[in-house]
Amino acid sequence: MNFDIPARAEDYRVRIADFVEREILPLEADKMSYDGHGNIALPLLETLRARARMTGLWCLQLKPETGGAGLGKMDIAVCYEEMNRSIFGPVVFNSAAPDDGNMMVLEALGTPAQKEKWLKPIVEGNVRSAFAMTEPHPGGGSDPSMIMTRAERRGDKYVVTGRKWFITGAEEASHFILIARTSDDPRHGLSALMFHKDQPGWRIMRRIEILGPEEHGGHCELEFDGLEIPVEDMLVGEGRGMKVTQVRLGPARLTHCMRWLGLSKRCVEIARAYAAERHGFGQRLADRESVQLKLGDLAMRIEIGRILVMKAAWELDRGGFARKDVSMAKVQVANVLHDAADVAIQINGARGYSKDTVLEWIYRYARQARLVDGADEVHKMVLNRFLDEEERGFWRWTVEGEA
Repeated sequence: MNFDIPARAEDYRVRIADFVEREILPLEADKMSYDGHGNIALPLLETLRARARMTGLWCLQLKPETGGAGLGKMDIAVCYEEMNRSIFGPVVFNSAAPDDGNMMVLEALGTPAQKEKWLKPIVEGNVRSAFAMTEPHPGGGSDPSMIMTRAERRGDKYVVTGRKWFITGAEEASHFILIARTSDDPRHGLSALMFHKDQPGWRIMRRIEILGPEEHGGHCELEFDGLEIPVEDMLVGEGRGMKVTQVRLGPARLTHCMRWLGLSKRCVEIARAYAAERHGFGQRLADRESVQLKLGDLAMRIEIGRILVMKAAWELDRGGFARKDVSMAKVQVANVLHDAADVAIQINGARGYSKDTVLEWIYRYARQARLVDGADEVHKMVLNRFLDEEERGFWRWTVEGEA
């Protein structure tokens, strides 16, 4: 693979960096910028989103005919990393989860009519969306074969019963993609259906309180008790739910990593700035070997994460699934984000533990990174499965010209 950045991607990166520096970063220090759950206040968000659209930095990840810029996965890796220099960044550019992954899967798999009905309003920023898959015990989490929520076909509708939880963004979402069981077939028993928040037969049982700051709409527990979904609002077709999850979750995991790299670099940035000015016992913190070792280690591990992300993005761009590459990137970047926040807080001392910087926000947010879209252990099990299947071929290089 070639690590050169296309001039077009670099142009977007520079413009995003300037926008974040001028328009977004200054807002982080103002308490009025936040809503009650630790995210950017919605009125302020709408103002920034309008500016992002005016400057041509909106939905870069989508095709031009969908309303985006047509950037490939390697290109958006460069851009997403720059967006998340700020804790508010991605949502301003309509590149934040879960909308990001939902738009990508609807663009890839939706019919023209479905794109008009379900995708276009998200692209235009008129609605938010959610992906309803995870269930409380004994239902499915990382193992979708355990999903118990059922969608029974009755005439021209599917009737849904069951429960979901930790559904990100549900309280603010209007459009939902639901993974439910339509048969007991072990391979083709799941289907993906779409519904609007105003359809009867479901409710939000609670907004689950979590350790960290929350995405808009929180993480909610849902109950389905007779929700009726028309047949035409099924994505791809009955029994194709696993295809939908594969198309959505692989790239979505990787875009998480792209954004987390931006936050990791921000932690190092804050730590270095403080270490350069803080003196103790006659010496700057930046001149202490112990601090230099911590920062050097983080710089190396962040760069490893960037290389893994780019390798996975390259594989996706060339038409592959990149399952092994995405799992490696997910584990590496999730852990380095957590450690970057921890080290930066340690170097900043009490200041880092306070709300005088965004480090405590990032630290609380970072702990979930090792859980969302598959825990560390799940991805390591996936890697071991590849190792069993490929043996020495696990580390094989792709030969020029191979598909």
